[in-house]
Amino acid sequence: MRTTRLAALAVAALALAAGLPTPEAAAQDRPQLFPARDVAVTYRVTGARAQSGMPAMTMSWLASQQTMRVDMGGMGYMVADHRAQRGFMVMEQMRMLMDIPMDQATAGLPTRGQFRQTGRDTVAGHACNVWNFQDGDDRGTACITPDGVMLRAQGTSGGESGSMEATRVAYGAQDPARFRRPQGYQTMQMPQGMPQALQGMPGMPRR
Repeated sequence: MRTTRLAALAVAALALAAGLPTPEAAAQDRPQLFPARDVAVTYRVTGARAQSGMPAMTMSWLASQQTMRVDMGGMGYMVADHRAQRGFMVMEQMRMLMDIPMDQATAGLPTRGQFRQTGRDTVAGHACNVWNFQDGDDRGTACITPDGVMLRAQGTSGGESGSMEATRVAYGAQDPARFRRPQGYQTMQMPQGMPQALQGMPGMPRR
């Protein structure tokens, strides 16, 4: 189903906001997983999900509200509100809106897995720390800035491999209106089987 495929692609981008650790935990053994200030990042995506029709996407963060928006070009966008624990997807061409459970929408970096910082790198002109992570058979590498912006990730999950890398990073205030539910859209129910479709993302393991 096309709707299911689009939602799977969109929710994939929410991974790095999943399972936010405490500042103490982040300082000890894992990176900060949510940006400390407003930012919009455009990514190039490779792997199976890129072949499904989304080779690039833009993720924007409203840091003060811990809310993230994923824009998928002409396909629509998705918003995850981590304070309210709500997520929704908007299909603009069909003027439809679909609610997504946050426990399914936040698949991504494993909170119970092992993290190990292995070095530093520069992506899209920004310095980042390189982290290896593993959770069972899922494993990969991510490069994340000290203030919590993921610039590159690659890995394998469930037998699928993929990656995403930032091509443009723009720090600056985000318009809160872009993160709110739109008015006048028809609400649809999440299709049966959608929770399984939501697991995983390019370059990141499933939970």
